[in-house]
Amino acid sequence: MLLSIFFLALRSVQRNALRSFLTILGIVIGVSAVITMVTLGNGATRAIQIQISSLGTNLLMIRPGQRGFGGGHSGGVPQFTAADADAIGAQIGGVATVAPQGSTSVTVVANGRNWATTVTGSNNDWFASGNWRLAQGRIFAADEQLSGSAVCVVGETVRREIYGGTAGLTGLGEPLRIKQFSCVIIGILDAKGQGGMGDQDDVVVLPLATLQRRVTGTSKVGTLLVSMDEGSDSAPLKASLRQLLRERRKLGDNDDDNFNIFDTQQLADTLSGTTQVLTTLLGAVAAVSLLVGGIGIMNIMLVSVTERTREIGLRLAVGALENEVLLQFLIEAVVLSALGGLSGIVIATIASYGLSLLMKVPYEFDTAINLLSFLFSAAIGAIFGYFPARRAARMDPIEALRRE
Repeated sequence: MLLSIFFLALRSVQRNALRSFLTILGIVIGVSAVITMVTLGNGATRAIQIQISSLGTNLLMIRPGQRGFGGGHSGGVPQFTAADADAIGAQIGGVATVAPQGSTSVTVVANGRNWATTVTGSNNDWFASGNWRLAQGRIFAADEQLSGSAVCVVGETVRREIYGGTAGLTGLGEPLRIKQFSCVIIGILDAKGQGGMGDQDDVVVLPLATLQRRVTGTSKVGTLLVSMDEGSDSAPLKASLRQLLRERRKLGDNDDDNFNIFDTQQLADTLSGTTQVLTTLLGAVAAVSLLVGGIGIMNIMLVSVTERTREIGLRLAVGALENEVLLQFLIEAVVLSALGGLSGIVIATIASYGLSLLMKVPYEFDTAINLLSFLFSAAIGAIFGYFPARRAARMDPIEALRRE
């Protein structure tokens, strides 16, 4: 019986194809809007996580100054030294690598071209802490770090801008002039692309001693990069770091910290949480159109009941039960809304994929939201279709047959 009622409802939908399409339009728009918003929100969250993880795995950035990462200047505050990094590596448990980092902006010259970039000085732990991989060449040898040799590793942006237009030149083994000295390019980094702090590939890396002696002229460094062991809890490690640095910087019990410890994982969690809240909000706003679509289904079904009064009266007169008539119209409403849900899923998949490419965020197909949207659209049809179906089932067959 259910199967015959289903096909009867399907034939009724087919007989009024245009009206059926207009009826489900609200459902289609609602489902496609919800899925598209959630999919793009998930993609944006994933893009943020990728960008933050590109800074380094389990990474803590320690900088002088009392303000947070990226906030204001630290003028007058003592800088760090390589000895601070050595002390952290020797005295703090759970630390995988420690890299003292000094940076300055310079213009590099080679191959008849010049390029304004960032020159960074550090040790080989810098590459591990920042998840850097080599596309070509090698990193620094131990004697090159100790003696401050004139060698460097360049990012893909620098390589492209200086050597990219010259056939046969990759940059590896070529000289690169930085201020008053030239260094030999011994390695080229794999491209990372844009990150939270701009183009991550626009960098030239020198041994720390080379930077201090030939570029900045100071033994101070602006940042300590501390990479934690996999699975380490950052809270106790940061507490140990804070205590050690306060001792080394001779801060009293009543003195505020004159440094800040920035946890990249906390930033990732904060930004991901923010995007998830915005995604939920946008999805909820888009879901309002599903309710509008449900009201549209109810209105059209009421019209359908009025148009088919004689048909309903005839069915009741020849022995159809009220429940059978109610089920027929209820199934019609559910079929309409379910078709709208399926159409919305198809449109949302195409739109989400296209917009993901346009926005340059990962396409994250969410099975749960697609299934939930489909079930919700079917439920909308059942809820809003019940009143017209109940009205049809309770008709008096004699009155219905008299209706012209």
